[in-house]
Amino acid sequence: MALIVIYTTSTCPYCLAAKALLEKKKVAFEEIRVDGDRAGRARMTELAGGRTSVPQIFIDGRHIGGCDDLYQLDSEGGLDPLLAAGETKK
Repeated sequence: MALIVIYTTSTCPYCLAAKALLEKKKVAFEEIRVDGDRAGRARMTELAGGRTSVPQIFIDGRHIGGCDDLYQLDSEGGLDPLLAAGETKK
């Protein structure tokens, strides 16, 4: 299974939409909430190449981007192969 990490805040509708897509794909993910967590947000920003908005999504250490990036990747057929690639790493 691919290792998916998503940085979120509790009030972000884009975070909810990104998590909904991942749940629809029936994949487990680690959610890191950065509400009021300056150190967590700074770590996310560093990992995301300077992007400060949420969500920021990573699959097997690869930065996917935000919600729109995730949905675009899915619409182009690129998300399922990334999720499946993690299964071969067991």
